[in-house]
Amino acid sequence: QVQVVESGGGSVQPGGSLTLSCVVSGRIFSTAAMAWYRQTPGNERELVAGVTNGGRTNYGNFVQGRFTISRDNAKDTAYLQMNNLKIEDTAVYYCKAKPKLSQNEYWGQGTQVTVSS
Repeated sequence: QVQVVESGGGSVQPGGSLTLSCVVSGRIFSTAAMAWYRQTPGNERELVAGVTNGGRTNYGNFVQGRFTISRDNAKDTAYLQMNNLKIEDTAVYYCKAKPKLSQNEYWGQGTQVTVSS
């Protein structure tokens, strides 16, 4: 059974940093494309960053060099390093795992990130 568990959310001031972690169990991580999404009330979930199983990355336009996605296959963990956080980055951040050659997608429960002064 696949489980996706995010952690690392919290409250920070504008300009601060947070690192989110996403641990995937179920022996799919090494072949999975990983992605972080975020969602605010009343809005659709939007892509923040993604990394393929081969290490290629992509980012939402709003990231503008502030965030870095990475993965550690030895730990079955994906990370999202977020720097220079802005108030508008406040959202619930979700991690998604999509194994290669599978139509299945596995989502975590989300972790809250709040940026306020």
